Amino acid sequence: MKKIIVALFAFAAFSCSKSEKTEFSQEALSETLLATDGSQVAFRDILQKYKGKTLVIEVWASWCGDCVKAMPKIKELQAQNPDVAYLFISMDRKVEAWKDGLVKHELQGDHFMANDQMKGVFAKAVDVDWIPRYIIVDKDGKIVLYRAIETDFEKINETLKELK
Repeated sequence: MKKIIVALFAFAAFSCSKSEKTEFSQEALSETLLATDGSQVAFRDILQKYKGKTLVIEVWASWCGDCVKAMPKIKELQAQNPDVAYLFISMDRKVEAWKDGLVKHELQGDHFMANDQMKGVFAKAVDVDWIPRYIIVDKDGKIVLYRAIETDFEKINETLKELK
């Protein structure tokens, strides 16, 4: 019985620790992303721009059906929360597809692309296992919502209201 309780506790602790992160790992912060101007920018430097602001990060790709389906929801979220900053990180495989997606979907915010897509260093460092994926960072730079997907917009809205 003791072994079962210990195993359950260990499983619960591991599960919670993975989903309840409050800061990005050094690996994620050090990783560079491709900017729309072709430069490489460290994720740490990208986040620095948002100090003092609430930030919604969407990890997406132009080929992702669920991402495209969620576009009206993110636009509605932006309309309801104009004081919040929005950062879009693409997991596209080709720069052309990413840039075409930006134009097609008229996404308002800052845009970067992971250099090694869904199975790469950056995606693993922020535990991307599904897209679209939303992360909310508060004005102090603390992650307040780490794992939200396209079906979690109610939770995303609640979190943003609490941060006002």
